[in-house]
Amino acid sequence: MSPVRRCSRTACGRPAVATLTYVYADSTAVLGPLATYAEPHCYDLCAQHSERLTAPRGWEVVRLADASGPARPSGDDLEALANAVREAARPQERAAEAGGSGPRRADPMEVARRGHLRVLRSPDS
Repeated sequence: MSPVRRCSRTACGRPAVATLTYVYADSTAVLGPLATYAEPHCYDLCAQHSERLTAPRGWEVVRLADASGPARPSGDDLEALANAVREAARPQERAAEAGGSGPRRADPMEVARRGHLRVLRSPDS
C-alpha cells in the first residue's frame, strides 16, 4: 500500500492535497488543507479537483487558507536560537561566574542552564 493518499474521485490517481468535508446542517462544503488522518466521511482531493470544486445549488463552499510551504521561523525564534547557541558556547565562563558557591545542582552532567534549556557535559569527559 502506498503511503501517499490519493484523490477520492473515481478514476483519479493523483496525490491528494486537500480534504473536503460537508456540514449538512449548514449546507456548507468545507475545503481545507489535507487532513492528518483519512476520515471516513471526508474526501481527499487532488489539486485539479479541489480547484474545480462546486457545491450543489443553495450550498456554500468555504475554502480554508492553505499554508502551502513550510512555516518559516520568526525573528524571535531565530534570536532565541542564536542566544541559546551563544550561551552553550561559553560554559566555562558560566562555571567561573558561579564560583561553585551556587545552589547544588540535581544533575552532575549539567554544565549551565538558561530557562528551560540545559547544557550537558559530554559523557566522554
